[in-house]
Amino acid sequence: MRRAGRLEIVKSVTFDAAHFLPSAPEGHPNRRMHGHSFRLDVAVAGEPDPETGVILHFAEFERALAEVREALDHRLLNEIDGLQMPTLEHLVVWIAGRLAPKLPGLARVTVRRDSIGESCTYYLPPPAADPA
Repeated sequence: MRRAGRLEIVKSVTFDAAHFLPSAPEGHPNRRMHGHSFRLDVAVAGEPDPETGVILHFAEFERALAEVREALDHRLLNEIDGLQMPTLEHLVVWIAGRLAPKLPGLARVTVRRDSIGESCTYYLPPPAADPA
């Protein structure tokens, strides 16, 4: 089935973690260690496989996200290699780097702190078109 639009599937997980921002001004509360509940939304784009009818089985999707969740949940983000400056911006890029090899078609990664109404989304470039 051909369509003009693009299909995208999304899987979400949550995790809780602590961090501090060394770059925050002296005396700013974010300079001190504090924690958040995070929601991670990950999108994979593509065409459904003609045999299975899916872009990616959600069980495979879940396995990839579980590995990232395990690396972040109930951790001090500043102690994780590559997250010494754990801003939302750095966090989404770090997560995308971990997921891209496991999730062909990875389209975007969003990390939300719903309790304070903040989020950051990293849009990965679409795969190059097949020269036909």
